[in-house]
Amino acid sequence: MDENREKYPFVPLRDVVVFPGVTVYLEIARDFTKQAMVKAMESNKLVVTTAQRDPELENPGMDELYLVGTLAEVKQLVQLPGKRIQVVITGIKRMELQYLETKEDYIEVAAKPFIDTEQSDYSLEVIAMIRSLKEIFKKYVGINKKFNKKIVDDILQITDLDKLIYDIAANLTVHYIWKQRILSHETVVLRHEELAILLNKEIDIMRIQEEIALKVKGQVEQGQKEYYLKEEIKAINKELGQDDVMSEADKFAEKAEKLKAPKPVKKKLKEEISRFRRVSSNSSESAVIRGYIETLLSFPWKKERREQLDLNRAEDILNENHYGLEKVKERILEFLAVKALKEDGKSPIICLAGPPGTGKTSIAKSIAASLNRKYVRICLGGVRDEAEIRGHRRTYVGAMPGRIVSGLINVKVRNPLMLLDEIDKLGSDYKGDPASAMLEVLDPEQNKHFADHYIELPVNLSKVLFICTANTTDTIPRPLLDRMEVIQLSGYTENEKFHIAKRHLLPKQKEENGLKPGNLFLSDKVLHNIIRYYTRESGVRGLERKIASVCRKAARKIASGETEAVRVTDRNYKEYLGKELQRINLANEHPEAGIVRGLAWTSVGGDTLEIEVNIMDGTGKLELTGKLGDVMQESAKIALTYVKSVTADGMPEEYFEKHDFHLHVPEGAVPKDGPSAGVTMATAFYSAVTGKKVYPDIAMTGELTLRGKVLAIGGLKEKLLAAKAAGITRAFVPAENDQDIAEMEQEVLSGIEICYAKKVDDIWKEALEQAEDA
Repeated sequence: MDENREKYPFVPLRDVVVFPGVTVYLEIARDFTKQAMVKAMESNKLVVTTAQRDPELENPGMDELYLVGTLAEVKQLVQLPGKRIQVVITGIKRMELQYLETKEDYIEVAAKPFIDTEQSDYSLEVIAMIRSLKEIFKKYVGINKKFNKKIVDDILQITDLDKLIYDIAANLTVHYIWKQRILSHETVVLRHEELAILLNKEIDIMRIQEEIALKVKGQVEQGQKEYYLKEEIKAINKELGQDDVMSEADKFAEKAEKLKAPKPVKKKLKEEISRFRRVSSNSSESAVIRGYIETLLSFPWKKERREQLDLNRAEDILNENHYGLEKVKERILEFLAVKALKEDGKSPIICLAGPPGTGKTSIAKSIAASLNRKYVRICLGGVRDEAEIRGHRRTYVGAMPGRIVSGLINVKVRNPLMLLDEIDKLGSDYKGDPASAMLEVLDPEQNKHFADHYIELPVNLSKVLFICTANTTDTIPRPLLDRMEVIQLSGYTENEKFHIAKRHLLPKQKEENGLKPGNLFLSDKVLHNIIRYYTRESGVRGLERKIASVCRKAARKIASGETEAVRVTDRNYKEYLGKELQRINLANEHPEAGIVRGLAWTSVGGDTLEIEVNIMDGTGKLELTGKLGDVMQESAKIALTYVKSVTADGMPEEYFEKHDFHLHVPEGAVPKDGPSAGVTMATAFYSAVTGKKVYPDIAMTGELTLRGKVLAIGGLKEKLLAAKAAGITRAFVPAENDQDIAEMEQEVLSGIEICYAKKVDDIWKEALEQAEDA
């Protein structure tokens, strides 16, 4: 037995050779090699490495390994993602492998030092070999400009022949087999010869490559020269009025041949190209025909994008990008489920209706992403010309396709998600009614053969998923509205706005204003204060603007070097936001007669209105102030008439003929209208006439009839949110609105008692102090 033989953890390498005295960085993924490195780190940090003959083998045996390897010291071991480790090792000396021994989780190798058969000293021959090798290496790096200058300088300073050979070989970009041959030679002379031959061969290869590159460059320059000459010839021909029309027509014909389109389209293209050939290039008709042909060639007649019908993925995308909007998400997922079961099913026409800033446009983008469809937005606000939808006839100068066809050309597929934004703001004038043109676009039975005046061929829109947005459906014509499935988006609650601000708006504005995550901190209380006292809206656009304002002020402080991080809390938020802009009309503290709190809906959400009634001596006249609309004035007259009818028996004779009644709704500069304040006015009149005080913590809404019935109203969610913000604890609503209450989230209903009323008398029994209470 060889006394010099020792056992070490073994690491076979793929495409890598480790030389003595050279540091190598390795990434290791195989379990047994990782364990070998770990074992080495636990003991003397020594491992034996050698190259595999076949790099693809996972578990090589002795026959698949080169028998000359290197004993190396493990300098560093770092854990990487994905169960890999990075190792830094430095070669010590060459080793000859004897046999392998498999342990529990790694391989051990028995190896002995691989010693040269002839020992060389610092003789003249060695000096000559060092100098010749350095000269060859200088020539190599002179041609190979990518070599690191510092590495070259370090190598040229080496005076030991073996170290010089190993360092040069380690830094060569050659196949690992050549490096292994150098490592395996038994004498330094043979290693020197092998390396010198390899360097000279690489120098010859690089010179040949350089010659080839020069030839290619010359050919490219010649090609560019020809190109410029051809362009000059074209320019001269153009000046002479001799455009290469035939060549352009041939190109159109070639594209038409490759185009995937219905037969009528192919036929039309063929006819137009034939006309184009015959028409003079100087004629204005030539430009018209060219534009038409280019439009037909660019339209995606049969090109589609593959849909993604993964319900779980779609739900994750919708939830990630939007907080709340559960009904919208549910409807989209239902459509996806139907599409997954029946691929040729008709796409629904969805209309998202709601106040500004509630996420109608952005959710359309999320739907497109969840379906893997391309997204195209067409803004219809202020469109008055029917030709904007159907296109212009080609007889007009500057004619072009309509917005629908242009949108499909831009996205280059026939099945995108097309957002028809602000469809409620379509206009009409002497140029036609675009809303009537939309009837064909949004009818699944008709849009398979949509007629665009410019294209003059049937366009199939049945593959397009149309989503419309509107702030109100009142201005949309009934036939058009009938073709759409309307999904109402009500205003966000304060809690929803808080989560949207924290999850989406604040990170977005930090990024847009160049702030890192640690540069700005906004406390939760500050976000709530911004929502309550600085914005008054159903959506979140104003909220985003306020957050952006805070981010800009923070960015200025950080950029000027005043601070590295800004903290905005409930103590200092006014420094960044200024004085509070909104105030909430809180509930009164004490019961009063003739003053009742009503609930109102506005375009920016709900609100509470305090209705006041005063009675004075007079002639029975009714005075209405507060900039009330016609409907609200009629409601006031109905309310007074009903109160007269139910109190006539209990009041002094001719009481109503001898008194004037003044009803006022504060904030007189703000226009107010609608029938939902009927019960509030009736209660205010009744309280003022009878002297019974109204509890301060109640509010009410509902339309009143002459017989005292309470009719259903709209905007109930927004009204209840406003009531909660004002500190109202009981709200009286029409009994007919019970289904609306049943569908509301618990968050809206918590903290407020809902009382249903069929007649206004039901409200008076609960809202007014009775004799025993007084």
